[in-house]
Amino acid sequence: MIYNFDRVIPRRPTDSIKWNQYEADVLPLWVADMDFPSPEPVIRALHERVEQGIFGYPSTHGTLSQLPVVVVDRMQRLYGWQITPEDVLFIPGVVTGINLACHALSAPEAGVLIQTPVYMPFLRMASNAGMVAQEMELTRSEDGDYHIDWDAFEQAITAQTRIFVLCNPHNPVGRVFRKAELARMAEVCLRKGVVICSDEIHCDLLFSGHKHIPIASLDAEIAQNTVTLMAPSKTYNIAGLQCSFAIVQNAELREKLKQAGKGLAGWVNMMGLVAALAAYQEGGEWLEQVLLYLEANRNYLAKFVAQNLPGVHMRRPEGTYLAWLDCRGAGIPCTPGQFFLRQAHVALNEGNTFGKGGEGFVRLNFGCPRATLRTALERMQAALQLLD
Repeated sequence: MIYNFDRVIPRRPTDSIKWNQYEADVLPLWVADMDFPSPEPVIRALHERVEQGIFGYPSTHGTLSQLPVVVVDRMQRLYGWQITPEDVLFIPGVVTGINLACHALSAPEAGVLIQTPVYMPFLRMASNAGMVAQEMELTRSEDGDYHIDWDAFEQAITAQTRIFVLCNPHNPVGRVFRKAELARMAEVCLRKGVVICSDEIHCDLLFSGHKHIPIASLDAEIAQNTVTLMAPSKTYNIAGLQCSFAIVQNAELREKLKQAGKGLAGWVNMMGLVAALAAYQEGGEWLEQVLLYLEANRNYLAKFVAQNLPGVHMRRPEGTYLAWLDCRGAGIPCTPGQFFLRQAHVALNEGNTFGKGGEGFVRLNFGCPRATLRTALERMQAALQLLD
């Protein structure tokens, strides 16, 4: 089947937070969902379940018992990573999973280390569990690439640190960490007795020349020290269906997460489980096509920024459909998110909401039809011209 990602579908009447958060004249390129229909097999599977007409509590012991096995097969096929169905815990969301890990490992004065700028909910996870927030800033080079200062990483992990939250592929900077980087982070965490909680929700959304490596797949010792969080939600545009999973090969740690979830994490959405199974079993054709479209959008965006947005700089993301725009040289008199919302009627994520290192940046979601992206960029260009 050939999918048409150029088709613009009106989303304002669909109760979309992305489109309903702002006034009708604002183009929203902020929250990370795409303006594309999900794969046809996913839509078909949901229709079939709806036609049943009964929406009780879900079970993964019937038809959906295939889902853990599908996840196991997927990890082996994509990454050569051997896990078992027992290692897989289904949860309502990746953010939920990281919060559960914090609650499971919480102790007085225990710390949670994050690498900023980073996905906004990470900034609150330590306090949610009564833990201490610890931060280290990723280092940005002159060409806009981000890397880890290893001396700073070592120093950031103190005797207090209980959990290191990794984001790979990284949101918002778009880095896909290499094997050597992952191995070095894992070695430091093992040596210092720190559990790794790895958000890998964008693992399927990689561009040419880049390969995702789950940090837990590096070796058995690292796997025993890691909670890996993945989901079909970003990949297949089904975020609203609330279905994610944790892979925890350490049985004791897995049981702690289960116990932490009691009374905190509810049932996984039945429709989310149905959609996840259909997506992983039959969504490959759609994914191949959407990746090509997203990469073309990324390249179009990078070219437009370089040619038409003076003072704005963009490093092409290696993964995700999120661009991290450096607006510090554009002469904008306020925060760039405020400026583009007021002057261009384009909604972006304000960089300072991603923590230290995000000031003067915006995050732009290019998971949309090219026409939508083009219109938004032309509005941003016109707004910057008013500064001259």
